[in-house]
Amino acid sequence: MRRSYIIFTSLIILTVVAYTAAYILPGLVDSVQFPVRTLHQLFYTLLAITIIYTIFMVLEGAFRKQITDDRTKYTATKVLSVLEILFMLIAVASIWVKDPQGLVVFFGIVGAGIAIALQDVVKNFAGTVIIMLTGVYSVGDRVQIENITGDVIDIGMTVTTLLELRGWVEGDQATGRLTIVPNGKVISNPVYNYTKDHSFLWDEIEILVPYTTDWKRAVEILDTIARQETMDATSIAEKEIPLIGERYYLPGSDIGPAVYVTITDRGVKLSLRYVTYARERRIMRARLNQMILEAFSKENIEVSPGTQTIAFVQKTDGESSRPLHT
Repeated sequence: MRRSYIIFTSLIILTVVAYTAAYILPGLVDSVQFPVRTLHQLFYTLLAITIIYTIFMVLEGAFRKQITDDRTKYTATKVLSVLEILFMLIAVASIWVKDPQGLVVFFGIVGAGIAIALQDVVKNFAGTVIIMLTGVYSVGDRVQIENITGDVIDIGMTVTTLLELRGWVEGDQATGRLTIVPNGKVISNPVYNYTKDHSFLWDEIEILVPYTTDWKRAVEILDTIARQETMDATSIAEKEIPLIGERYYLPGSDIGPAVYVTITDRGVKLSLRYVTYARERRIMRARLNQMILEAFSKENIEVSPGTQTIAFVQKTDGESSRPLHT
């Protein structure tokens, strides 16, 4: 807020100086020829910018007081910033270009020049508009863009800042590194959003047991542990996930935990599928793995080499699930 007041004060001072140079100074100094028309235009330009800046500064302050949700407050601030710049450009162009036809030509030439010289910048700005209008992602979402995964902590005019996940860290844990992604990426690349419209995903733990072991008992153990540990998450997911059907075509799927049995040349593969919060996948998986190992040890159930864990992200745009090996 302090920065806003400094800019506001500077604009007021510059406007007063421009007014003095345009209307007062020429009358005091007759011997010097002043470019009066240019000075007038400069004064009106600064005046328009000051008025627009003041209006949007007041609006931003009002939004910050009225809106309590941080995400909504952030989005409203960004939208106001874009509108502020747009109104300033229109005001400045209307002051310096008097002919309406010339104004159209002016915007056309400027637009064409910018599009050619700054293709990436234009593409990134267009990406920003798409992000704001369509809600591809918003601040706080967990996303993957190309091979970069992270939590969105800022959406700028041309770039998005992510708090990186994974990297050199296993699982969905932050590395502490900030990653800057151009907003134009959303135009030409798929964006995987882990938390859009609902906060759950499906995870799988695959366990391989020898044919000589009691695999039926192993299935019972996996099912019992999963139902007990994911009871709360499953209950909430059963209410939250079907709501997506109001916006998308959502094929029916079982949300509750399940164990699938597959015959392989190395033994019996048991795939435990369960739902968990997107931000707690690693925590839930670690807890289930520990409980499974303890239960198997008590029942003398052997685990064969080759056991792995796979997470599946539930897609809401008609695409199939995509495995994330960890």
